[in-house]
Amino acid sequence: MLIEWLSTAEEQTVRLSGAWCAESVGSLEKEVDALVIPSAVHVWLDASQVTNMDLTGAWFVRRFQARLDQCSTSYSWRGTPPPTVEFVQHSLERDIGSDGNGHRDGLRAREQLGRLTLNQVESLREALDFTGRIGAVLRRAAGSWRALRAASITRHVYEAGLLAIPIVALIAFLISVIVAYIGAQELKQFGGEVFVVDLVSVSVLRELGVLLTSIIVAGRSGSSYAAEIGVMQLNEEVDALRAMGVDPVEVLVLPRILGLVLALPLLTVIADAMGIAGGAVLSWLVLGIPFNQFAVRMQEALSPTTFWAGLIKAPIFAILIAAVGTYRGLQVRDSSRELGRLTTQAVVESIFLVLLADAIFAVVYWEIDF
Repeated sequence: MLIEWLSTAEEQTVRLSGAWCAESVGSLEKEVDALVIPSAVHVWLDASQVTNMDLTGAWFVRRFQARLDQCSTSYSWRGTPPPTVEFVQHSLERDIGSDGNGHRDGLRAREQLGRLTLNQVESLREALDFTGRIGAVLRRAAGSWRALRAASITRHVYEAGLLAIPIVALIAFLISVIVAYIGAQELKQFGGEVFVVDLVSVSVLRELGVLLTSIIVAGRSGSSYAAEIGVMQLNEEVDALRAMGVDPVEVLVLPRILGLVLALPLLTVIADAMGIAGGAVLSWLVLGIPFNQFAVRMQEALSPTTFWAGLIKAPIFAILIAAVGTYRGLQVRDSSRELGRLTTQAVVESIFLVLLADAIFAVVYWEIDF
């Protein structure tokens, strides 16, 4: 017999014996289905007499356990269950997320949380390592004009700065028109149309000008940096630079960061000017405020630090955008799909960091009354 029910006054035991394998399918099926199982008892499963058990036998053990569950009969293994039974059990737990005792879901959740934590720690370590490499290269290049690669920096200033002027100017103009129009509609209820000048000038110079410019540059130049360096990674050009003894951070990363640090403040000034122009045009067309009155009111509304409060943010935002774009570009491996994913991730992360940095600036300005 392959299955034997042993009943004593103290306990109930089901002893499995013999070969539980594919050759015994007929006998296993008959004995498993024919066994009479009493309900509401606890049964010990003993596999110490089993000589051989393959996956077929393990599935018949699962079939027998299912019959015990149907009869509301609890069971436990006496000793260690056969390895094939543990394998099948583990496979089922991975599929259904439960081990029958209600603990598997919690175990998997803790496992996923642990892996996520380790991944985030590793990502933070890599980001800090990348930041340190940039600092080391910048320190080394500070003593040599040639190491700064002025020609490369000039090219990136042209591409990220001059070529972005039309789109930055247009968006800044339109956004300020929208802000002025909404402000005019609300302030008109209280007879305070003139305060539209304050609204436009302060919001554009302190926040909207640099923030809109940074978001545009993040989508335009940040994605470009990630894609360019990512393609170089796929073509093994970065590896070729390393083989020639050239530091990729010095050649590919630092010129882009410095170029954007120079370009973004200039774009911010242009965005501020176009934003003020958009507010002035809307005020003249809708509210009848002439340009000279707009200019006088704007001078009264602005403090000496308003313009600088926005412009100071630009280099910080530029560093964040360029660093994230180049960092994600250097992470590209193996496929064009990875290139697209990391390029998108670079844009999303750079915009998020810009907004986070802007919030930090707002808190700091509030604390120092700047």
